[in-house]
Amino acid sequence: MIWQLDLILCLFIIICAIAAINVKDLLAAVIILGAYSFFMCLLWTEMGAVDVAFTEASVGAGVGTVLFIAAVSKTKRRSKD
Repeated sequence: MIWQLDLILCLFIIICAIAAINVKDLLAAVIILGAYSFFMCLLWTEMGAVDVAFTEASVGAGVGTVLFIAAVSKTKRRSKD
């Protein structure tokens, strides 16, 4: 494993997690969570767990993001804060 790549991926994962919590727009939060799942997929691949990475990519970044976007489209996007 390349420890520099692992460190960069972990940094991106932490940034995505904090950004998804702090953003006010729901659609932006969904897109950030999709990026979070993609970075987790890359981390799993780097660690050698290709089956887990494939599942994370298909379910987390793929189907989950599409379902969240469909749910957000049915709601009001902006908060009153």
